[in-house]
Amino acid sequence: MALVLLLSALGLACSAASGAPGPAAEASPPRALVPSGTPVVIADEHGFTPGAVTLAKGGPGAIVFRRTSDDTCATAVVFPELGIERELPRGVDVGVFLPAGVARTFVFQCGMGMYRSQVVVR
Repeated sequence: MALVLLLSALGLACSAASGAPGPAAEASPPRALVPSGTPVVIADEHGFTPGAVTLAKGGPGAIVFRRTSDDTCATAVVFPELGIERELPRGVDVGVFLPAGVARTFVFQCGMGMYRSQVVVR
């Protein structure tokens, strides 16, 4: 399956709340291929694996999320600071582009905030 960037905010599966995409999501194209070699984060009954992802400063800033289980709250990924929310359909690769021009850390979580992880830009 091709790695596809899905940038439409479809709401949070972990909660009844849903919202419009934030400014970071609106600036992104609606669909684009994610670069090969993009880090993959698995969402399953254990949360997000790996616990932290490192991206190169100035690089593409892309991450792929792949949900492999229905027994998880991680049916969506949320980057609260960036206003990015993406549904994670089981078995579908969902790409997210992050600003990677400056060294910093971004926290991401499931819709309910039970599972948390981070992206470190160095």
